[in-house]
Amino acid sequence: MTEASPEHSAGIDEAGRGPLAGPVVIAAVILDPARPIRGLADSKKLTARQRGALFETIRSQALAYSIIEVGHAEIDQLNILQATLIGMSRAAQALTIRPTRILIDGNQVPAFLRDIGVAIVGGDESEPAISAASILAKVHRDRLMNALDAHFPGYGFAKHKGYPTPEHLQALQALGPCEIHRRSYAPVAAYL
Repeated sequence: MTEASPEHSAGIDEAGRGPLAGPVVIAAVILDPARPIRGLADSKKLTARQRGALFETIRSQALAYSIIEVGHAEIDQLNILQATLIGMSRAAQALTIRPTRILIDGNQVPAFLRDIGVAIVGGDESEPAISAASILAKVHRDRLMNALDAHFPGYGFAKHKGYPTPEHLQALQALGPCEIHRRSYAPVAAYL
């Protein structure tokens, strides 16, 4: 990180805490106050097309952004909460501009960010920088799961993105876990 500026607040959010497979993805974004981005909202409330367009706009107009993946093995080793908190710290450290304040969606601030972090429940709906991070994390993770679908056929990752849908659970029962499944999650552990 470079030197801090008093004007730079970063938003941080994640995608993929609940899935049975793949990484959790954490994004950090510092928006440019001189270039507001219209249409920012919680990524779950946007269509895939809206998210895709905003993904490109955010990447081209933000002052700084980072996208971090914490893989299934690290999630299994640490647990999903600790893996997410570590990912948030990594995402903040990866920014090319050092923020003086970090707005985090949720109710916990990672230990590394306690001095400058503020947890905001529902922040992905109320804070534009968190909304932007939410969109970057979700689009990145969705694209990754689409690509992983080709490497691990039969599980339907492109459709359900690793979430525990009935289809995914049926595939787990029929095929057993694949390399990217989170073995510490009970539905996966049941088929080991």
